[in-house]
Order: sequence, then C-alpha cells, then structure tokens
Amino acid sequence: MPELDPTRHAGTLLHVTSLPSGRLDDDALRWLDFLAAAGQSVWQVLPLVIPDASGSPYQSRSAFATNPGLLPVHDDPVEASAFDEYCARQAYWLDDFALFELFRGRFDGRPWFDWPQPYRDRDPVTIAAATRDDAAALNQIKRVQYRLDRAWQRIRGYAAELGIALFGDIPIFIAHDSADTWAQPGDFLLDETGQPTHVAGVPPDYFSETGQRWGNPHYRWDRMQAEGFSWWIARMRRQFELFDMVRIDHFRGLAAVWMIEATCETAIDGEWQATPGDALLATLQDNFPNLPIVAEDLGIITEEVRELRRKYQLPGMSVLQFAFDHFPDNPHKPANITIDTIVYTGTHDNDTCVGWFDGLPSHERDFVFEVLGVPPTDDIADLMIRTAMQSRGGLAMVPLQDLLSLGGEARMNTPGVSDGNWRWRFAWDMLDTDLAERIRTMTEESGRLHAR
Repeated sequence: MPELDPTRHAGTLLHVTSLPSGRLDDDALRWLDFLAAAGQSVWQVLPLVIPDASGSPYQSRSAFATNPGLLPVHDDPVEASAFDEYCARQAYWLDDFALFELFRGRFDGRPWFDWPQPYRDRDPVTIAAATRDDAAALNQIKRVQYRLDRAWQRIRGYAAELGIALFGDIPIFIAHDSADTWAQPGDFLLDETGQPTHVAGVPPDYFSETGQRWGNPHYRWDRMQAEGFSWWIARMRRQFELFDMVRIDHFRGLAAVWMIEATCETAIDGEWQATPGDALLATLQDNFPNLPIVAEDLGIITEEVRELRRKYQLPGMSVLQFAFDHFPDNPHKPANITIDTIVYTGTHDNDTCVGWFDGLPSHERDFVFEVLGVPPTDDIADLMIRTAMQSRGGLAMVPLQDLLSLGGEARMNTPGVSDGNWRWRFAWDMLDTDLAERIRTMTEESGRLHAR
C-alpha cells in the first residue's frame, strides 16, 4: 500500500455514490486517473456500508458488509475456490450477516428485535435449521459481498499503483437494528427483549437547546474490555483490509460518551460516562503497530480527548468554514493549524464553500477576508482551497464540489434533515484537463506534490 509521507500531502473527498455510475466499477479507476493527473495523494470516501432508508451510511445494518448498491453492473464470474476462501476468511462476520439478511427478508424488513422470539434470541435450533435448509440463499448473500470485495480490491490495487492512499470512515456507534447488535447483544446495553436501556447522543449546546439524540445503543465497554476488545480488533482489521487509513467519527466517544436513558425523548437528560478509549487504542496499536487512524475531533473537545489523540499520535481535523469567529485560540483558524492536523475546506456535513459563503451576511463575508488577510475575491472556493493547501496541516483535503466551485445545490448532507441528502453525483464533462492542471499547480506550489 502507498506510504504516506508525514509531511505534506493533498487529497480529495468524494464518496463512491458521487461517481457518475455510483458503483465500484471502471468509473472509480477513471477517477483515480484524474486524481493522479491532479497530483493528489489521497482519496477519501464515506463508509462503504449499507445505508439506512434516508441514504445515510452512518446508520447501517452492518459494521462490516458493503452496500450491494455499489455492485458493478458487469463483472467476472465467481470462482468457486476463491469464493470459498473468502467465506472462510470473513466468516467471523459474514455468517451472521447472511443470516440477518435472510431473516430480515423473511419478516418483511422488520427490525430484529421485533422478530419471533426464536429468531430474535438466536435460538440454536432455529439458527442450525436455517444454516442447513437455506444454504443456497445464504450463499447468494455471501456471493454479493464477495463480488463487492473483489471490485473494491481491484480499485485498491490500482490506487496503490498510482501511489494514492485510500482513506475510509467509520461511525463510532452501531445502529440498533444491525447484524452486529443481533449477533452479539451482550456487547451492548440492551434489555432482555433487545431494546436499549441507554442511547447515544450529545448534550445541549450552542447549536441545539435539546442536544442530539442519535438513538444508537451504547457499548458495554466493561465486557468488551474483558474480552480484549476482540470485536473492535475484528472491526478495524476489516477496515484496514479495505483502506490505508480510517477516520473514527465522534472520536470524543473514546474518552467519554453522553448516556441518555432510552425513555428520554431528547438528549437534555443525560450524563457523561468515561470509556476505556486509552486501553482500546493501546490494544489496537498492539495489533496494528502503525495505527493509521484519524480522529474526528470536531466540536467541543476536552483536554482529555486531545491528550488521547497526542498519546497515540493520531491526526485530528480542522475545517476552514469554522475558522471565522473572534476567538484567537479557535483551532480551525489557519494560524492555529498544526502539522498533525488534516485541514478541510469543508466536510460532507458542511455546505459547499460557495453555498456557505453565499449564505453569510455581508459583514461576515468581509470578516472572512479580514481573517485570511486578503482582498475580497469572487472565487471563494479557490481562496479556501489555497488557504488549506498553504496551511501547516500535514494533509489538505478538499471535497470535489469545492474544486468545481459548486453552490449549495451540490451539498452532500445537511445534518438533522432526513430528506434530500447523499444524492449528489458529478458528470465526467465537469472534469477536464484544465481542472486537473489547476489542482496540480496548487498542490505543487504548496509543497504537497509527490513523485509517482
């Protein structure tokens, strides 16, 4: 896999579903060719997992399975020996996932905690009967996962040839209705009927008077630690089979989590509870010595979280759109960005730079130029990209939407809004030689261009 120089690199954020085909096919290879021509070293994607009904890949029914919607329309026939080897290697999650999908279809898509008791509680006789009697259906589910894995490994191999690192992303919490909670309910704070006793979220803050109640069940950290964090090791091992580096969303949760009683309708009533993130990261480092993890440390971050990140030498994040306030210690201000930071113009949860800037009052637009120390310009996207590139951050990441100077119509996600997200795609005629050369020039001028 490509080795990332610890000094200066540049990359692009684009989810697979935003490719013209939206699939793991030749479009991904053509996209990698564009990145190479543009001098980029990193391609960052969102989670490749199965999205929820609204399209979000952050509430998936499996922490391990790939979204079948990404399957190429055409690919090579499945070789029996290779398929059998894949099934044996991935059995630790694949067997349970296939059963989960089989039963989910049998019970009209209802969540597992609403299935008949023998299925809900994994009655051994029921599981054995399904494994025996539905072997063909289970193999078909597994075969789709094999084909997806084969398609992604083809992409990963080509990226390595071009010297481009693949950058993945995982949410820290797991969806309640998932193969993971069904297969290992003892690792989650669930009652005897499979319902969570406490759910995840964040407390009230400047942005929300009632906080955010995400609804994910909390882990039983004590049990996970007693088991040597085996589930986490398995989860990260799978991620490192797919990616060269992985961002953990809500890294804050490895220091403490906001515990909300499941009966509470909002996140107002809750309490912080410490988690053994130090012990978990130490265990992961023992298993993965280079520990290529990125800490999503946005929002209100405590010194404890910062110390945890520094102890394991994990890069954090800065987002330029958050830089424009009157607090001199704001970590998103260009002057405060350090080499152990990945600097973004914006993330998948932000508006595009053009959409963000267009929505600011005139005095706030003036303040943007004041903070950046430049005269006003009509090309805010170009200014923000150059600012990110010229920063001291070790890696500068830019969404393709910003490289194309697109407006808010190209926004990927609006947090708290359930409809209309995760749909944006580019068309090949948006990318031309001039764009690649312009990006390459900015990359080279900022000392981020690396020889292939």
